[in-house]
Amino acid sequence: MDNRVSEPGTSLRSGPPAPRRNRRLLRRVLVTALSGGVVAGAVLAVWPGLRPGAASPPAPGPRAHRVQLGAPARAAQALTAVTSGMPATLPALTALIGQQEQRVRAQPQDARAWAVLGTAYVERGRATAAAADFPRAERALETSLQVLDEEKNLQALDGMTALSLARRDFTQAKRYAEQAQELAPQRWSSYARLIDADTGLGDHEAVDKSLEKLMALKPGAAERPAVMAQAAAVYRDRGWREDAVAQLTDAAAAARTPAEQAVYLTRLGQLAFERGDLPDALRHYDAALRRDADQPAAPAGRARVLAALGRTTEAVTAYQAALARRPSPRDALDLGELYESLGMTQKAREQYDRVRELAQRETSGGVDDALVLGRYEADHGDAQQAVERLQDEYDRQPGIEVADALGWALHRVGQDDEALEYATKATDGTQGGGVRSALYAYHRGAIEAALELDGPARRSLEEALQISPSFSPLWAREARSALAALGNPPDVQVPG
Repeated sequence: MDNRVSEPGTSLRSGPPAPRRNRRLLRRVLVTALSGGVVAGAVLAVWPGLRPGAASPPAPGPRAHRVQLGAPARAAQALTAVTSGMPATLPALTALIGQQEQRVRAQPQDARAWAVLGTAYVERGRATAAAADFPRAERALETSLQVLDEEKNLQALDGMTALSLARRDFTQAKRYAEQAQELAPQRWSSYARLIDADTGLGDHEAVDKSLEKLMALKPGAAERPAVMAQAAAVYRDRGWREDAVAQLTDAAAAARTPAEQAVYLTRLGQLAFERGDLPDALRHYDAALRRDADQPAAPAGRARVLAALGRTTEAVTAYQAALARRPSPRDALDLGELYESLGMTQKAREQYDRVRELAQRETSGGVDDALVLGRYEADHGDAQQAVERLQDEYDRQPGIEVADALGWALHRVGQDDEALEYATKATDGTQGGGVRSALYAYHRGAIEAALELDGPARRSLEEALQISPSFSPLWAREARSALAALGNPPDVQVPG
């Protein structure tokens, strides 16, 4: 980082107290007697990739050959990262997976090796959007829990929590995170994962409570950057942008590995894009990719910035490259909307079809893609299907992202009174929707305009364009058109 901000405090802003919760341990019943090679025989019979002599899954991405150069050192680096909840590079993860596969072949009763293998699969699946890694992770982690049950198996609980978060199963993630927290109440990573789970569940009071406990742990130098980054995520969701930027800037400067630093630089790029500072966003994404060329989120983030800057040819190329490396349905949807904004209808339709294809691939790996499919259906498919899908998702996991998407889908089918309720939840800080999102503000403004609430609609649409004038190549244009259609506010008559 070029500049450091002053050292931020570690206290969380005051908020309403979180309710006390009764923690319940999930009891896992062992399904087989564990002796000798029973675990190995049972698992390897349904997991041919781990039979002796079988090759490890190929390392994804164009830089896979680097794993063979210094693989033991990379594996050791990834082991440290994976077991402590830190980011690791893609080559290091692939090296670790190969190493742990060999270990569980040789020692099938090694619960820790199975847990590390499963967690490494999770992290590689997240980095590459290869949802096929998630069933592998689940089998490895379940095997670890069969060898050593959850009352003692902290590493497997961590892996199960990470897997549940990657699959957007926040209820399950919360359960595993609470079990891990019971086993290690002074460990920062359990609180961090619990915060992520409660955020997905829309439980903002629980998030505040966990963050206060996390900040009170006084983490060491190695953990402090990750704790600051976790605080930044909460601050961002509360709309405290300056605090979030300060925490992330310090986290990036204090990070001890290129992979960790790249993660924080990418998040700084996301914050800069959200507030409409496009040059700063591009600078951070470029810096992230210089530190870790396989950083998963930076390429698509960079493409969004290029599109917002009007450099559409470069943006299309950047999106295509990002999707080739990490085929995410969310990024495919963004590229489709970029094509649509350029009048390239056929190419847009091809990308929208790809959204379905990629989401189906993720679903086969256990990922909950109701949110991205709901957004797609609301704007480019069957809006009524979007309502049904997103209503089910909100009933199960009432997070802010889902509230916004459900409100917008209801608007698209003409149910604007109900739509406004959800749009308000997504944008009203008193209801948890404190994040300053131009897209959310636009959605609320369009719904208010449909209800002929001209004053509120004008304020919401102005807010959207003030937050970020180029927040979307498609929807920023619609926001400007909707605002123009409202016209100027009526003159206020002053009594004589």
